[in-house]
Amino acid sequence: MQVILLETIGKMGGLGDVANVKAGYARNFLIPQGKAKPATKANLAEFESIRAELEAKEQAAIKIAQNKANAMAGAVCVIKANASEKGKLFGSVTTADIVASLATTGHKVKKREINLSEVIHHVGEYDVNVVLHADISADIKVVVEATEKIK
Repeated sequence: MQVILLETIGKMGGLGDVANVKAGYARNFLIPQGKAKPATKANLAEFESIRAELEAKEQAAIKIAQNKANAMAGAVCVIKANASEKGKLFGSVTTADIVASLATTGHKVKKREINLSEVIHHVGEYDVNVVLHADISADIKVVVEATEKIK
């Protein structure tokens, strides 16, 4: 199915591109989320009339993402978790834990924006990538510490 992208979407394409996607993906995700429209002649004509508005909205989103990335550059996220004496966690550190820790330092991100390259099961320092827009990301450091045991 061919769709017109109404915003930049990862590896699929940029604003205004006509992309070939599976029908279910378009019907169940892209179109209901307002990220794309079916590529018909009528929709192409309508898109051309609102192109400037969509480009301005896209530029505003890029500017916001760039400001967030600049503010988050070099951010350190400290998470305390229960761990064994050898440093293995009882469970793992999830994206929700990282989002909550970043929120305490004033950085608001969504769980889907956090890109964990590996599962965090041990105490230590990890580099995590936060994707704020299709082309804009920030690298943060996640420090996992063992909680103090009460005697």
